[in-house]
Amino acid sequence: MSQSKVDVWVGLFVLLGILALVFLALRAGNLASYSWAPTYAVDAKFHNIGGLKARAAVKSAGVVVGRVEGIRLDPHTYEAVVTLNLNQAFEFPADSSVAILTSGLLGEQYLGLEPGSDDRMLAAGDTIAYTQGAIVLENLISQFLYSMADDRGSSSSNPPAASGSTP
Repeated sequence: MSQSKVDVWVGLFVLLGILALVFLALRAGNLASYSWAPTYAVDAKFHNIGGLKARAAVKSAGVVVGRVEGIRLDPHTYEAVVTLNLNQAFEFPADSSVAILTSGLLGEQYLGLEPGSDDRMLAAGDTIAYTQGAIVLENLISQFLYSMADDRGSSSSNPPAASGSTP
């Protein structure tokens, strides 16, 4: 095999490696599924967004219908305001609800949009009123431990009933 053929094969191999790295970088940055479709922006307020990040998916019935545009803190209510860019092909009733959900073992968070039943549809600039924040695993564990400790504390503070006594 001539030197020029070896150089071509090595160059092709290096090019494929670079393309693979670019693909992985786009997937890690959640940019591989970028859409050029027209969108409209709506807001949702949450008490706790957990690990939600910009560019996270907005799903309805498991179908990606939009992306998280940005996250900011409302200086008056101290709530997180999440801006969603929804695909214009999908219209949702104004009384729809949105919840922060977790998918998979790695814990990637996304927004789950549940359609309501209102006749009026969400429009650009609207705010989704019905929201459910992220469930923080550490809070659930601490609540469980405190309830277990409380149950043990209350059972030991009550003296056992005397056995063998007749009323």
